[in-house]
Amino acid sequence: GGGGGGGGGGPASSISPEEKERLYTCIQQLSQPETREEALQELSKKRESVTDLAPLLWHSFGTVTALLQEIINIYPAVNPAVLTAGQSNRVCNALALLQCVASHPETRSHFLAAHIPLYLYPFLQTSSKTRPFEYLRLTSLGVIGALVKTDEQEVINFLLTTEIIPLCLRIMESGSELSKTVATFILQKILLDETGTGLHYICQTYERFSHVAMILGKMVISLAKDQSARLLKHVVRCYLRLSDNVRAREALRQCLPDQLKDNTFNNCLKDDKSTKHWLQQLLANLESTAPSVSIPPHSQNNSNAGPNVLPPLTA
Repeated sequence: GGGGGGGGGGPASSISPEEKERLYTCIQQLSQPETREEALQELSKKRESVTDLAPLLWHSFGTVTALLQEIINIYPAVNPAVLTAGQSNRVCNALALLQCVASHPETRSHFLAAHIPLYLYPFLQTSSKTRPFEYLRLTSLGVIGALVKTDEQEVINFLLTTEIIPLCLRIMESGSELSKTVATFILQKILLDETGTGLHYICQTYERFSHVAMILGKMVISLAKDQSARLLKHVVRCYLRLSDNVRAREALRQCLPDQLKDNTFNNCLKDDKSTKHWLQQLLANLESTAPSVSIPPHSQNNSNAGPNVLPPLTA
């Protein structure tokens, strides 16, 4: 037991006494290995209907441990990549319950304090293109996406102490369209953090900025061939935010892909007023005159670097 939920009439105010009983039974069944799989499936279906499922999960005995056990049990199937659809479905049900905990205002801080996102990073590092892995990556990204959606400073601060940015960049480069979209959304939320911590972090070193700029550039080039308004929206928003940093703006003048300056995406953007507006704003930011920064000679001579040569962003 322990720990009711806040708000409404208790933890599961919207459901009947029978359903409530069934809910408690399911939660208890999570801590028994032999009943766990079915309980996972049933509870992950109840996420939408039971508003305070998160505190119930967090405060009930052994539940979070059981969910983490599900995750750790899958590690051996991740490397070498032998994950089956059944294993993937099962662990994704556990991840769905963790997402519920990550989204709830009463349990989010506990979730971060316990460093639970780190358990998902091995899944984000996978590169197998099979459906079980794609589903696993997407569901893991969904948990991080649910955290950043809350616009909480503590979430950004936590994520910046971890390897989330390189992990997202990797998926932005090679994931499916849906995974790329969620990964880019996470990067966008980190960049747009109100205190500017995320933007400062990425523009703090030349390496970080150039890695982000290079991946965004590659995405624009592949989007030109295979257009997706939804993904383009997040890419443009990331660029626009980067242009708020003086040194990043200077670098973007040289490395912004031409496809964003010509009419490549006109068709894709014709019904999307906000992205169109952001793109215009981005181009305006890059045109505005700023003090010129001299580019160190080594980066000009590096003929193999292609169009992504940037002036160093170190102070």
